[in-house]
Order: sequence, then structure tokens, then C-alpha cells
Amino acid sequence: MTDRMTPGQRSWNMSRIRSKNTGPELRVRSIIHRMGFRFGLHSRELPGKPDIVLRRLKTVVWVHGCFWHRHSGCDQTTMPKSNVDVWRKKFLNNVARDARTTKAIRALGWQPVIVWQCELRNEQRLAAKLRKTLAEADRRSRRLAGQ
Repeated sequence: MTDRMTPGQRSWNMSRIRSKNTGPELRVRSIIHRMGFRFGLHSRELPGKPDIVLRRLKTVVWVHGCFWHRHSGCDQTTMPKSNVDVWRKKFLNNVARDARTTKAIRALGWQPVIVWQCELRNEQRLAAKLRKTLAEADRRSRRLAGQ
């Protein structure tokens, strides 16, 4: 199947896909804020410019789109039908970059948290996951501060 758009139309369409302050990211930020946590955004000082940075907890959050970051087993992780080799390479590079970034964050002593776009289908479950993860990070940071 060939692309129904011209190369110019496809380029314009792709240029409209944002990399930060996306709808899913804003929703995750809102959940974390309602829990009482305060955070920074898109820190250039940290590998991968995390979407959300909780400095006191030494925790970062990335909100990954399932399509772009290849969420394993997710129904949103489809493969385009045209330019398959180009897309496959793009996706492999994305996944490899994500792995390198996560490893680099851990090496700096930070806790990485990945929120997948599809997890926003059930915000209550996602909020529970974040509450548990951030509470553990809070206990860890208090324990380290008490040393």
C-alpha cells in the first residue's frame, strides 16, 4: 500500500508531532501534581532531557508514545505499510537510544520511570502506579538524607 499523501503533505504532518508538552505528558504532569509533588521539566542537564524531573526524589519520568517508542505487546505499536525499512530503522534507533538513556540515568543515581501512552486509558491505575513508585522514591531519598 502506498502513502496517500504527497511527500510535502507527509512532511508537514510529521512536523506537527510535538516532542514535549504533548497531551499525554500534560495529563501525567497533572496526576503527579495532584499527588502533591512538585517537579521540573525537560532538564537539559540530564541524559535524554526527561519530561518530568523530581529532583528531591532523584527520579525522572518519561512519557513515551507507544508507537514511537515501541511498547511491546501494545495495540498502538503498529508498523506503517510503506517505507517499512526506513521505519524499522527509525524504531530500532529509538529503542536503542531509550536503553542508553535509561542506563545513563541509573549510572547517575537517578530512578527512571517510564509511563506509556496507553496507560492513560486507565488514569486511576496509572495514578496508583505513580503513587507507589514516587512513595518508594520518597522513602529512599529520606533514608539517604538521614545518613
